[in-house]
Amino acid sequence: MNSTSYLDLYRQFSSNIDAELKTSIERLGPSSTAIKNAVTELLQHQKFKYPLQVLPLLVHGAETGDPGPAVPLSAIHVLGWTSACYLDDLADGQAASVSGALGKNEALLASIISGNTLPLHIIQAQQIPDSVRGALTAELLTCAIVCTEGQLSDLRRDAGDATRDSVITTYRGKSGAPFAMITAMGAILAGAEHERIRIWREFGYVFGILLQLLNDQEDILSGRNEDLRNGTITYLFACTLENASPRSRNRLLDLHAAAKSSEEARSELTALLLAPTSLQQYEADLRRFRDEAQHLLTELGGDGNYVPVLRRLVEESAELLLHQTE
Repeated sequence: MNSTSYLDLYRQFSSNIDAELKTSIERLGPSSTAIKNAVTELLQHQKFKYPLQVLPLLVHGAETGDPGPAVPLSAIHVLGWTSACYLDDLADGQAASVSGALGKNEALLASIISGNTLPLHIIQAQQIPDSVRGALTAELLTCAIVCTEGQLSDLRRDAGDATRDSVITTYRGKSGAPFAMITAMGAILAGAEHERIRIWREFGYVFGILLQLLNDQEDILSGRNEDLRNGTITYLFACTLENASPRSRNRLLDLHAAAKSSEEARSELTALLLAPTSLQQYEADLRRFRDEAQHLLTELGGDGNYVPVLRRLVEESAELLLHQTE
């Protein structure tokens, strides 16, 4: 996924975002040295492949023509995803010491501050009307609830009960909610009307689903197969399960259970996931979510310098990267 325009926007504002992050950490005060050091270590450890902290800049730019005022929201995005990524690794049993100076338990505490306290501090520090501050805070709290519900559903779901709809419900929570929050925040800060905020929020949900589907593909292509090692029920697995005969279904479930510890099982299951019928369904649904996101952008409209960038991000996030097995 690569778009010169969105990368240019990131390069233009990256130093401002970094400065906002530094200020938010310093705002913890002189008596919080251990917390500040731990959060700084965690932020340095977590690097993002795609600088999607520009998303609130794009929304604010689409609404007003000026992305700059949304820089504090970009910092909130970085803090929230830094926390979420570490907590996700912890839930999957992958979390370890972030560095020689920051152990697993310290990183856990830092992730709580990063994902909750610091975003609230940033919101409270803004020179904005109380009504706007309250609306931004409500988005943050709602995201925490919806995202946690999605993560818990992901952890507790039985593979035998997986359907495409059930997986998307989970994705909408654990992956869609953070993007729904930040797009809605961008619209709120821009002074958008209630209905436009609602549509921006829905766009964030759909965009987050597309990014999760992209992430699932990249996990297979990288050879890491972390989803299979963790027993994660992905959308591609649900596509394969729904298209399977009763006998093949039982084999899929056995392989899914064995894949946590068996390279042979992971290899066999991957081949089944990449079967033509599975990928055809997967590609059709990618297009459906892409079309939904593009429809929402059409409904919203906005500044011509920023909406096209969002459209390209949608297209790039909806690419089918996987190839069928013979």
